[in-house]
Amino acid sequence: MSTPDLDFQPVTTASAAVDRLAELYQFATEALEQALHDYLRQRSQPDAEQLRQFCYPELRLDYHAQGEAPSTVRAFARVQLAGTYSLTVTHPQAFRKYLLEQLEPLLRDFSIELSVGLSDQPIPYPYVLPHDELARSGITAGELSRVFAGTDLAAITDRSADGQHSWENLDTLPLALFDAARVDFSLRRLVHYTGSDWQHVQPWILLTNYHRYVDQFIRYSMDMLLSESRFERLVLPGNVMLERGMAEDDMQAVVDSVAWHRFQMPAYHLLAADGDGITLVNIGVGPSNAKNITDHLAVLRPHCWLMIGHCGGLRQSQTIGDYVLAHAYMRRDGILDRVLPPNIPLPALAEVQQALQVAAAEVTGDQGDALKRRLRTGTVLTYDDRNWELRWAQERPLINQARAIAVDMESGTIAAQGYRFRVPYGTLLCVSDKPLHSEIKLPGAAGAFYQRAVTQHLHIGIAALDLLRSQLNALHSRKLRSFDEPPFR
Repeated sequence: MSTPDLDFQPVTTASAAVDRLAELYQFATEALEQALHDYLRQRSQPDAEQLRQFCYPELRLDYHAQGEAPSTVRAFARVQLAGTYSLTVTHPQAFRKYLLEQLEPLLRDFSIELSVGLSDQPIPYPYVLPHDELARSGITAGELSRVFAGTDLAAITDRSADGQHSWENLDTLPLALFDAARVDFSLRRLVHYTGSDWQHVQPWILLTNYHRYVDQFIRYSMDMLLSESRFERLVLPGNVMLERGMAEDDMQAVVDSVAWHRFQMPAYHLLAADGDGITLVNIGVGPSNAKNITDHLAVLRPHCWLMIGHCGGLRQSQTIGDYVLAHAYMRRDGILDRVLPPNIPLPALAEVQQALQVAAAEVTGDQGDALKRRLRTGTVLTYDDRNWELRWAQERPLINQARAIAVDMESGTIAAQGYRFRVPYGTLLCVSDKPLHSEIKLPGAAGAFYQRAVTQHLHIGIAALDLLRSQLNALHSRKLRSFDEPPFR
């Protein structure tokens, strides 16, 4: 394995920058992997020069403002301050499309200089060494971490995303929200929680809190694969695949064999030829799960995530099976209060709201007053306590003041995470019970509701994502950007 020049070298095109990032990353990971094998077999320790090679590649952008900045309404791929911006990068080939989408308009619209070299941020050995290989060696992780860099949790933060940097005091400005160590941390967590390779995650994401939506998503995906569509395969938990061209009975046999229950938040990925597929994640119940999975999905920079799940209707005029389109969120879950206080408003994104409403009209066939009876807009209240009804006497005044129309346990957290990580978000819920009006979830009534409502609800979510695909530039809204904002979205 030849050693490339590790020093920072200028590059003149976006493609050349990604190529050099990929070359350095491959060299560093292969060198680290070989050193790990040598140590596991014969306790051969790397020298200082070798340790210097086990680092992430780094992209640097120098911007020397010359006069007035170009006028552009684009919300990303823009620089605001003169200076040097930097980013360590992991898996540059996997993120190639994303990197090019950021770099090409920057090079076109701004007077910038790019350079790429090896950083001084070590690649943690667990991201290179398979766990089973370490287990077979008999060497403990503690011993290995005394020789090779482990996962430095103190260095993995969301300071850029949370606006905790004072840009005036930084020698090097952040080029993106997440550096390589933060991304690698989340990629491994995604595999653990969802049960499938992180590279299968698609840019359009549906999040749900009931497995019945999974059943309907699998049925929809099979129909797409059996008909003429842009979709090519469905990846199930465990990286099990359904392919276009398979017989329906064979598909069903594969689906029946998947042990999805082995994974905490199983994910299902419908892959398209153009790369614009759909991922559905069953996040389970509660704001902690909602924060957990979106913490990790965010590093993949999805175009949008939508919450489609069930809620309790709070108004007498609502009927079980009606829809709630969240225009505002009242966060009483507490899960993000330390990084995004609940008094921070979460703006409704017009493009997402309109897409969900249009999709609801198309799928239900309702228009005008008929649609208004089925689809109500307003504030959704998110709790961390499933039995919040037991505190109704204490909670009633606040709920009344907020004019909340529905209550759930995930939507406010998912919207707040989208706001926090600059991922467009939206919520369409289906009323499954009315706890304040004696219409509670009982086995018989719930079964009938699930049977008729879930399929339609899922199809509305898919239709909304399809509408949003045609307005991608507008979707990445300036409403999600701060004044101290990294150039990359």
